[in-house]
Amino acid sequence: MNKYDALFEDENDIFGGTPKSKFWDIVNQANDDLVKDQFDIIFQKFAVMEIMLREHYSDEEIDKKMKNLFYADIDELENHKKSLYIEFTGDIICRLDS
Repeated sequence: MNKYDALFEDENDIFGGTPKSKFWDIVNQANDDLVKDQFDIIFQKFAVMEIMLREHYSDEEIDKKMKNLFYADIDELENHKKSLYIEFTGDIICRLDS
């Protein structure tokens, strides 16, 4: 056992778990109105990105490109998802005291 392993044995440790699990830990503890507002911001970003893509591609082309990207580099996709979970978790935490 590494001399620092004991620091990470606590299941409530902020640094333990995955970005996805920590996101859901925070979401489940935060005020419902704050979480709903934050999800609205996420959906707004998603909608803006879809509108931007539709300026250049049809819905079918977008779906095809998304499927191709998903299967082409799943590691990059997973890493980006982790980054987004961390970003969204940080956004919620920053708003907790507001």
